[in-house]
Amino acid sequence: MSDRKQFFLVMIVATLFVGWLGWRGFEVISLNERLKTDDMVANYPYQHRVLRVDGDTAIMSSLRSHTTSTQKALGAIFPSMRNLGDSHRDWQRAERELAQVQARAGDIVLGTSGINRIRWELDENWYHLQSMNSKYDTGL
Repeated sequence: MSDRKQFFLVMIVATLFVGWLGWRGFEVISLNERLKTDDMVANYPYQHRVLRVDGDTAIMSSLRSHTTSTQKALGAIFPSMRNLGDSHRDWQRAERELAQVQARAGDIVLGTSGINRIRWELDENWYHLQSMNSKYDTGL
């Protein structure tokens, strides 16, 4: 194969790869825009979002996981609740609301063609940013 043919072959493969990457980025942006248009999801203090798409699975951010309790997540969103007792009814109300919002966000994404599954992933970056904000908050 001549150098010229090899060059064109490499350029075609590179173009296809860059196009595929661009499409994946567009898909994530499009899904996140759909989440922003829903009042229930958009008005919640924590913004659930699509982090990436892997085949027909959307990987979405979440504040809870098997290692991070719902109470820790809610305490991060609503710092005033940290002083409430464990059995206080506001905890139960907040847990139901978080579950409803997360389920709604998942339903919106699942309603998109090409997405058949959701995988939730702990949003460690959000927790890190919240920690940094609280350390450097000057009260201004």
